[in-house]
Amino acid sequence: MSSPRHSNSSVSDNKEERPRFFDAKTKALCWAKASVVPGRHPERWRYDAAGNIVCKRFCNCQGCLCFEYDHIVPYSKGGESIAENCQILQTRVNRFKSDKAVVDRTELEGFSCDVKFTVDPADKELDIIEMAVYGDVLRPGNQCRCRTVAEMLGQYKSKDRMAACKLPQSETL
Repeated sequence: MSSPRHSNSSVSDNKEERPRFFDAKTKALCWAKASVVPGRHPERWRYDAAGNIVCKRFCNCQGCLCFEYDHIVPYSKGGESIAENCQILQTRVNRFKSDKAVVDRTELEGFSCDVKFTVDPADKELDIIEMAVYGDVLRPGNQCRCRTVAEMLGQYKSKDRMAACKLPQSETL
């Protein structure tokens, strides 16, 4: 037995519904307009609108490197789901921003995670995270490639002719 269809014909026939969520093209444009993290691959890492480093693989999750696509002018306040009204925000910051239409960067920074990541070349935290997430570390303009975990363990020999980077060895290894 089929269930009856509910219809809001008076609403849907008279008014074109505006999209609630950003489409893939809009998300790509939004990511592209976010600030690049120096020394990091721009397809993997960006700064959000509050200055937090976020990782593209961590979209819609809850950690400090996670982010969401945010309506600058909230959807509930008439904001459209278009690239000009889109920004990336660390998930925690986006939750605190909620449906506020006007929030300055200083206020957004106050909602950021307490864990801060740096882009100092001597600081290898993001390298370790990138290796775990992507299986390698890519650096823009660097003519080497980082070895995968399998290569470092001797379980795989890369066919890539580009020389592997030398990662610093820990004293405890």
